[in-house]
Amino acid sequence: MLRLLLTLNARFAHRRGRALLSLAGIALGVALGFAVHLINSAAVEEFGAAVRSLAGDADLEVRGGRSGFDERLYAELAKLPGVAVASPVLEIDAGLAGRAGTLRLVALDPLRAAQVQPALFGDDPGRLFALLRPDTVVLGALAARSLGLDKGAKLRLVAGLEAIELEVTGVLPEGSLRGNVALTDLATAQWRLNRLGNLNRIDLRLAPGADREAMLSRVAGLLPPGAHVSGIETIEEQGAKLSRAYRVNLNVLALVALFTGGFLVFSAQALEVARRRGEHGLLRVLGLRRRQLAQLVLLEAAAIGVAGSALGIALGFLIAGAAVRTAGADLGAGMFRGVAAEVAFRPAAALAFLAIGVAISLAGALLPALDAARAEPARALKAGDEQRMFEKAVSVWPGLMLLLLG
Repeated sequence: MLRLLLTLNARFAHRRGRALLSLAGIALGVALGFAVHLINSAAVEEFGAAVRSLAGDADLEVRGGRSGFDERLYAELAKLPGVAVASPVLEIDAGLAGRAGTLRLVALDPLRAAQVQPALFGDDPGRLFALLRPDTVVLGALAARSLGLDKGAKLRLVAGLEAIELEVTGVLPEGSLRGNVALTDLATAQWRLNRLGNLNRIDLRLAPGADREAMLSRVAGLLPPGAHVSGIETIEEQGAKLSRAYRVNLNVLALVALFTGGFLVFSAQALEVARRRGEHGLLRVLGLRRRQLAQLVLLEAAAIGVAGSALGIALGFLIAGAAVRTAGADLGAGMFRGVAAEVAFRPAAALAFLAIGVAISLAGALLPALDAARAEPARALKAGDEQRMFEKAVSVWPGLMLLLLG
């Protein structure tokens, strides 16, 4: 069949434009879909890793709205039976003085945080005591690189209409704190950033044997309006939900491009089947079976699908990398602030999108293949028989069924 396909396509020049247009349509659809998948997977994974690095050994997280809640709630939760450790946190997206962008400032009580997030201080206990000094900050590795600051430098942040300076007392090692994040003492943040008496997060580690569901209900009963409590795994799942809207919209656009490619394949194959009506009739007379003739047309479409999908996968990987570098892991939507995702090639996803591209290409060529196989050889050898194309293959029922389904 391959030899026969190559023989029939020896004069390829006359149909090069149509084939390339079909290939481009498939490639564009696969590229968009694959790029969206890579970007979203990288963003969700990095978001989950950032949540785990900030939560440490916490079992539950109490979080308030943008305005936070009164810090007296921390004392109530810390005294609850079943709570082993409660760690108060204030998270602020602070503006950078003299620079564009923001820095995620995580303010915590170092003595409490060391019990919940030991990885932050385990390699260097002196870092814990350095944070207790006023007006100090510890930078995450990514934040230090992006700001070009090291130990001993001054970090200038915007607080209302003023600029404040914090001394950089250290840089966390790679992997200990994910994202564009810096740590500071809770008292420093509340005082210098005008958030006295305010928190927006409390991490809770439960005592051994404590009933998790019962503690969820008990904690929820103490929370003020606007605050909620959830498990750490629930917060990770929210990362995928946050990006669902833009992911679905972009996937729909990718499907439009992919189905347009399938229609281009149909148009090209239908025209080619019409041009080869006599050749196909002669092949049938010489002994080629109906099934083999259909396979011949579908094989040509599959070749376009494989080439277009392979090109689309390579293009999608490049698009994903460029999009993350220029617009961020959330494509500028602001849902994953401080998350610095790295796009990685995913072989399983690449194979899946390759299969989708080939399937769409085969679906586009199915009707011309069926028509070529059902044509009567004697009639196909006569001039003008191409005017009878699709007489036996076309039915109104699929269209009616799709209308009803829609």
